[in-house]
Amino acid sequence: MFAPGNHRMAQSAQSAPPAHGSGISLGRVFGIPIYLHPSWFVIFLLITVSLRTQFTSSHPTWTPAQHWALGIVTSLLFFGSVVFHELSHSVVALRYRIPVRSITLFVFGGLSSIEREPDRAAQEFNIAIAGPISSLFLAGCFWLVAHYLNGDTMVAAAAKWLWEINLTLAVFNLLPGFPLDGGRILRGIVWGITHDFTKSTRVAANSGRVLAYLMIFVGIWQSLNGNWVGGLWTAFIGWFLLSAAQESYAQVAIRHSLTGVRAEDIMTRDIPTVSRDMSIEEYVQEIFRTGHQYHVVTGAGAPVGMVTLQAARSVPRSEWGNTSVQAIMLPFDRIQPASPEEPALGVLERMQKEEVGQLPVVSDGHIVGIIARETILRMLQTRLQLGHIA
Repeated sequence: MFAPGNHRMAQSAQSAPPAHGSGISLGRVFGIPIYLHPSWFVIFLLITVSLRTQFTSSHPTWTPAQHWALGIVTSLLFFGSVVFHELSHSVVALRYRIPVRSITLFVFGGLSSIEREPDRAAQEFNIAIAGPISSLFLAGCFWLVAHYLNGDTMVAAAAKWLWEINLTLAVFNLLPGFPLDGGRILRGIVWGITHDFTKSTRVAANSGRVLAYLMIFVGIWQSLNGNWVGGLWTAFIGWFLLSAAQESYAQVAIRHSLTGVRAEDIMTRDIPTVSRDMSIEEYVQEIFRTGHQYHVVTGAGAPVGMVTLQAARSVPRSEWGNTSVQAIMLPFDRIQPASPEEPALGVLERMQKEEVGQLPVVSDGHIVGIIARETILRMLQTRLQLGHIA
């Protein structure tokens, strides 16, 4: 959820800001890790100062300490509302057995990192609409508090602001611009009608781009007419939504382009090997000679690990002569190999998650090839350039 909010799927070939698991851990709710990204402190400070100024203007009889205290407490309750919004998405996703990696609070609000796209249109619709419904629920609860404590109390003042901001949050997220919740709701509806996931994503992403350009235009217009702070913020959110819409559709294009491609289709059957007793100095010379930047390491005639040029470069140059390849290799017992039938998209996602550039392809206990991330990305780029995506 951007600030206002949005939930978002885990990235396939690009990383989403903020990175999964980055920031300060706040614990777990329903088994979902919740993080506080460093950029959150910026927006928390801005909202707190803004609320303090608002409360000072509307309640001049209160003390400065009361203005500051209520500003801080109201800001914390607002971000609690953001977490509630994101948890609503996540709980529904878990109901459909879709893993949720984490929830992160950052400068734009909140971000649910959901492991994969839903399998059906109804799932997409229900996961997306859960967020706005939760914000409307909170708006109603805070409205009741403000209404029945109708007076000059601090609780009533905080509740009034919180019901208004949660209502704004819900309405903004219902705008039909991908990847806002409204854009995902739109995708779920189009997907259900057309039974075409790629087409529905294209429609929702185009809607998101139109909304983003509109926000940028409105933001610039506001800035030129004196409201430069609000205008710049509106334009900045528009720019962020534009980038997110383009990135989200790119993920779908990647997924569609790799559909039907298996590991054996793009693996190399030329398996370069080196002995585990070889020194790093000798290994680097082997790289110069053959051009291979990764090798299977063998010992006693059997594969025992993998080594790369990057691993060699992690060792100081002065130690290359007396350090063996075995000391820097990644042992096979720490590698989850690919199978020949494994989808290339799954291999690529696993490589990114495990932060490895190559994986051995194993069949019946024997290495039959090696698949490199750069090979998958090169094939993907070629397909996209050839217009593989309609």
